[in-house]
Amino acid sequence: MNPEPPAVLRCAGRTVARYTTRPGLALDHSPRPYLHPVTTLAGRPVTETVPEDHPHHLGAGIAVPDVAGHNFWGGRTFVRDRGSVELDNHGVQRHDGFKLCDPDGFVEELTWTAGGERLLREHRTVAATALTEAAWALDLTFSLANVSGRDLSIGSPATNGRPGAAYGGFFWRAPKETKAPVVFGAAADADGEEAVHGVRSDWVALVGEGWTLVFAGATARTREDPWFVRAAEYPGVGSSLAHDGRLPVTAGETFVRRVVTVVADGRLDRDEAAALVRKAVAS
Repeated sequence: MNPEPPAVLRCAGRTVARYTTRPGLALDHSPRPYLHPVTTLAGRPVTETVPEDHPHHLGAGIAVPDVAGHNFWGGRTFVRDRGSVELDNHGVQRHDGFKLCDPDGFVEELTWTAGGERLLREHRTVAATALTEAAWALDLTFSLANVSGRDLSIGSPATNGRPGAAYGGFFWRAPKETKAPVVFGAAADADGEEAVHGVRSDWVALVGEGWTLVFAGATARTREDPWFVRAAEYPGVGSSLAHDGRLPVTAGETFVRRVVTVVADGRLDRDEAAALVRKAVAS
């Protein structure tokens, strides 16, 4: 896979993200397009890529650890009764091209392949919208169609026997700082990693050193997916496609998810985060 220059995403006259479409990565990283660096309007980076603790974490994007047994997440695969093992089962999200690529967003077509087989076709839309002088929103919608000609299902380490590890879907790796980020959700008592991890919530906030990220399910179906949240071990948030059980995707079926992320300078409180989410989802 030959690397190519990243696309640039701009908002309020500033570059706020770069999008790598064909990363030059080893196959065991499950090469895929990703956003990095994503920054606040003041220029503070709020993504991390290829970190030492999890070198297959790639900024912000879509990553799934189990599509019919194929690994589109990177790294080891969790196998029931065996644990995390190295397998030669990694897939690639191939960038097929942009249908539209403007400074404030793009529409992309991708093909998910593994073992020489086309499994999924993806239609991905990404847009940047200014909210205030200190905040903007990244709106990401992905539509996945089963083009394999057979029934498939999507799983996670949790559905394969590892409790609490239902990652897979939209995922954002934030920078690791001296202190773990503050985490809270939409409910008044949803404070801390344990209160929001694995929980269905309209939104979840991650607050670091001078920045805040607020992740919101922007459709009713997306809000049915619980959040996968890490803060103490590393800072990362995702929306779980396969939490309680595997997600079936029959031959020819398409499913859609939309996540809007508020990217703000400063440390927002719950009321401020909620107000920006309402504005971002409505825009």
